[in-house]
Amino acid sequence: MVVTEEKRTGQRLIAGPGILLVWLYGVMVVGAVSRSAYQIATEFDRAPLAYALSALAGVVYGFITYTLVRGGETARKAAQVCCAAELVGVLTVGTWTLVEPSAFADATVWSDYGMGYLFIPVLLPLSALYWLRRARTA
Repeated sequence: MVVTEEKRTGQRLIAGPGILLVWLYGVMVVGAVSRSAYQIATEFDRAPLAYALSALAGVVYGFITYTLVRGGETARKAAQVCCAAELVGVLTVGTWTLVEPSAFADATVWSDYGMGYLFIPVLLPLSALYWLRRARTA
C-alpha cells in the first residue's frame, strides 16, 4: 500500500503533542457545547450573548478537533485559521469581560481569558498554533 504525502502529513498532526491537543480540544467541545446547550435551552433570555458565544466556542473547538484528526496540509491550514480566530475571540471577550464586567449577564467559555476553564481557552490556541506551525516544517 502506498502512503501519500497528504496521509503522512495527517499522521504527523496527531503524533506526539498533537494527540494531547486533540484530547484537550475534545474535552473543550464537550464542555462548551453541553454547557451552552443547557443554558440556551433553559435560560437563554437571561444572557443570550454569553450563551451564544459559548456555543460558538464549542463549534470552533469541534472544527479544530476535526481538522487535527483529519490531517493533511489543507486541514492544517484550516486549523491554523480557526486557532487564530479562536485566540482573537478569547482575547477580545476576555478583555471585554475585564474592562466592562456588566456587559455579560453570565460568564462565557472565554470570559476572563477562560479562567473558569483553568485558562485552557487562552493556552490551547497558542499551543495549537505552535504545533501546527511546527508540523508544517516537519
